[in-house]
Amino acid sequence: FWLTTADQSVLFQQQNVALNFASSTNAYPTINVDTTQKFQTIDGFGYALTGGSASLINGLAPQTKDDLLRELFLTDSTHIGVSYLRLSIGASDLSATAFTYDDTPGDSTLQHFSVDMEKTDLIPVLQKILALNPAIKIIATPWSAPAWMKTNNSLYGGGATPGILKPQCYDIYANYFVKYIEAMAAAGITINAITPQNEPLNAYNNPSMLMQDTAEDNFIKNYLAPAFQVNGIKTKIIVYDHNLDHPEYATYILNDPSTYNLVDGSAFHLYAGDIGTMSSVHNQYPNKNIYFTEQATFGNGSFGGDLQWHVQNVIIGATTNWSRNALEWNLASDPNYEPHLSGGCSNCLGAITISGTSVLQRNQSYYVVAHAAKFVRPGSVRIASSAAINLPNVAFQTPDGEKVLIVLNTATTPTTFNIQFKGQVVSPTLPAGAVATFVW
Repeated sequence: FWLTTADQSVLFQQQNVALNFASSTNAYPTINVDTTQKFQTIDGFGYALTGGSASLINGLAPQTKDDLLRELFLTDSTHIGVSYLRLSIGASDLSATAFTYDDTPGDSTLQHFSVDMEKTDLIPVLQKILALNPAIKIIATPWSAPAWMKTNNSLYGGGATPGILKPQCYDIYANYFVKYIEAMAAAGITINAITPQNEPLNAYNNPSMLMQDTAEDNFIKNYLAPAFQVNGIKTKIIVYDHNLDHPEYATYILNDPSTYNLVDGSAFHLYAGDIGTMSSVHNQYPNKNIYFTEQATFGNGSFGGDLQWHVQNVIIGATTNWSRNALEWNLASDPNYEPHLSGGCSNCLGAITISGTSVLQRNQSYYVVAHAAKFVRPGSVRIASSAAINLPNVAFQTPDGEKVLIVLNTATTPTTFNIQFKGQVVSPTLPAGAVATFVW
């Protein structure tokens, strides 16, 4: 098994302990793993590759850059094998400048559409990643439509009269998505899925755009999905992409019979709400997929506290509540949490801290994702694992038939417990606040 402790004395290290299952009777709490009960298939685990992350990574010394990308994305036994990425369509709040791919006012035919600004950092980094892991899945989402398509003529969402997409621009904006997907494909980058708007109920980010559920439903069924169909675009459309305190946004769209068959499912964040709410959405629409697309760690957090919260909620919580993926925000930042835009997140901590040409450190999100991504490969299936006090857990069976069990010890003391499989047990001990991934 692989271990990370809250005090950072052990950081994602393989333990020299064999998992020798045997018959045993003891009083330890028991987690029973059952491969006969199967749930959702897993697409992957990973990060947002923001524009800022891409520029920091691309600015590394060449050998350092290659080594880091191999460490993160190679899928062999000695690397992590990150299997899922999230991109922003245009700038996010963690970009150095605010832009979209067509900032020419009134360009209704999108003749000035271009992703050329991404050819400096984002596209070259993605091309290197795809060379290491051609099967990586990518979801992309805009923080805003071009300002000239919005009622407030600004990339910022907000204030008393938040900017929304002009009704006369719905068809133009649908074609903007088509052009984006085609431009990325021309660079060898397949966009597997999009959401129409990042955090559509948050008009106070920079960039941002308010898009109510009625508007997103209308946009998808009458403009975006038809534009995809006409142009032969196979990219999945996923709805909502915001906090779990408003699941009714997602269910409103899924409840529209005209839209239901056009969308793959819904995506969620957890800055508000409860992770268990994803199960209620799943239970209402069991044939639609659930995704977990963003959660940040912050510069004022603690390693041990963040490790515990994110493993419990994002890795274990999202997957036990039907998510096919789990993504952390974001891949890289510098020591001052730059780059970011004014009004955006000013203390979002990257999984990696990069300063100039050097990697300074690996942070909480690095280990949170590593504990799942390395072992729970795409195509794995979640299987049953029983609850145990102070031991949140989730189990999977990989395409190769291995069993993977991720366990967190939320107790304040070391805990010995049983992993039971097919009537036999093994009894490891986890330090307080530690996370372990067991593979057999």
